[in-house]
Amino acid sequence: MTHDPGALFARAASLATDYRRGIATAPQRPAHTYLAALADWDAPTPETGTPSDAVLEELVARASPGLHAMTGPRFFGWVIGGSHPVGVAADWMVSAWGQTVGNHAASPAGAAAEVVAGRWMLDMLGLPPECSIGYVTGATMANLVGLAAARSALLRRVGWDVEAQGLFGAPEIRVAIGADAHVSVVSALQFLGLGHSRVLRIASDAEGRMEPYALAEALGAGSGPAMVILQAGQINSGNFDRFAALIPIARAHHAWVHVDGAFGLWAKAAPARAALAAGVEDADSWATDGHKWLQTPYDCGFAIVRDPEAHRRAMAFGASYLPPVNQGERDPTHYVPELSRRARGMTSWAMLRHLGRAGVAEMVERACVCARLIADEAAREPGIVIANDVVLNQAVLRFGDNDDLTLQTVARLQADGVAFAGASQWRGQWMMRVSVSGYATTEAEALVAAEAIRAAWRIIRGNNVAPPDV
Repeated sequence: MTHDPGALFARAASLATDYRRGIATAPQRPAHTYLAALADWDAPTPETGTPSDAVLEELVARASPGLHAMTGPRFFGWVIGGSHPVGVAADWMVSAWGQTVGNHAASPAGAAAEVVAGRWMLDMLGLPPECSIGYVTGATMANLVGLAAARSALLRRVGWDVEAQGLFGAPEIRVAIGADAHVSVVSALQFLGLGHSRVLRIASDAEGRMEPYALAEALGAGSGPAMVILQAGQINSGNFDRFAALIPIARAHHAWVHVDGAFGLWAKAAPARAALAAGVEDADSWATDGHKWLQTPYDCGFAIVRDPEAHRRAMAFGASYLPPVNQGERDPTHYVPELSRRARGMTSWAMLRHLGRAGVAEMVERACVCARLIADEAAREPGIVIANDVVLNQAVLRFGDNDDLTLQTVARLQADGVAFAGASQWRGQWMMRVSVSGYATTEAEALVAAEAIRAAWRIIRGNNVAPPDV
C-alpha cells in the first residue's frame, strides 16, 4: 500500500493547526469519559489495510472527543506543560527523521544535541557544569536514575558492587524522605528494590517542607549508607525544602542528597523565584521534567548527576554489535535505562534555543504570577479560602470549609469547561488544586479562570443553602 508522504504530512499539520487554533475557546475538558472513549475506539481486528489518509482522518475523529485540553490556556489540572509549537515542530522532525539515540554512532546529531542542550540547561538552572544528564521519559524515570546512581555510589563506598552482585546480601541503605514526598519518588524506590514502606519518613511543616531537626534525629539514630531525598516544589503547596539547612545535615552523615525537582527546579531559572531553591545546587543528583516548564512535548525528563562516573556505572550496558566509545566521547545510552528511544535532546535544544534564558525566566515567572492572581481573585468570593502560601505555581483552594462542597465545586468547574482544575487531598482535607504551568496562560486568562471558579462555587453554595422554615 503506497501513499504520498507529502500530502499525508501536510494534512496532519493542517489538522493539528486547526486543533491548536481552537483550543482556547473549546471546553477545557474532554467531551467523553473513558468508557465513552473506549466505545468510540472499539472495533474488530482489521483484516485488510486502510489507506493512509483515511487512517489519519479516522484517528482524529475517534480521538477528538476524548482529548483533554492540556495545551489550553486555562487547563490547571496537573503540573504539565503545554507542548509549545516550537517543541512540537521539532518533535515532528525527530519523528520524520526516524532517529533513535541508542548510541552516539547511531545518531551523531541526536547525541550531539543532548550534549549542548544539557550544557545550556545546567547553566540556566545554576547547577554544577560537570554534571552528567540522562534524557528520560519524565520525572519518575529521572528520580529512578538519580537514585540508582546514589545506590551505586553508596554501596561502592562500603565495598559492595551492586551492579555485579545485586542487592542480595548487600549492606542496608537508609532512605530518608519527607512526609509529603511525591509518589514518583516512592515508586522509584520500589523499582530499585529499596522498598516504599521501609523508608524513614521525616516530619514536614504546614507547607510540606522537611523539618531539619527531624532529619538530624533520624540520621543520628542509625549508621551506615544513607540517602536523603529532598523536594523542589511540593505538589500541593509548591513550596521547597530548605536546602541550605538540610544538605549540611545530610553531609554530616555522609548521605547522598537527591532532589525531586520535577517542576520546581525550574524556579532556579527565574531570578525572582530562584531564592526559593537556594542551596539546591549543593545536592548530588536532581530530577526534573522537560514536558512541564520547558514545554517540550511528551515524553521528556532529565536525570542530572554530579558524579558522572556513578551515573554511568549505574546505567551503562553494552553488546558486541554496539560501536565502541572512544576516549572523550559521550554515549547517551550510558546515562539512561533505554537503548531504543527518541531524540529528546533535539526537542529540548529547540525549546532552549527558542526561549533563551530570558524566555524561560519570563515563562516561569508569569505562571507564578498567574497562580497568585487566580488564588487571590477566587478568594474574593465569600467561602473560598486559600490553603497554602502561593510562592510558586501551585494554589490549593477550599470551599465552605467542607470536603463535599469542595468536591462539588471541582466537579462543577470541570463540567462548565471554562477552566479545568482537579481535586487533591492536602493536610487531610479535599482541596481544589490549581497548577499553572502551560505557556499559553496569561494574566487575562487567569482572570477568566478565577471568575469561572467563583461562578462554580456560587452555584454549589446556592444549591446547598437550606430552604427556609415553613
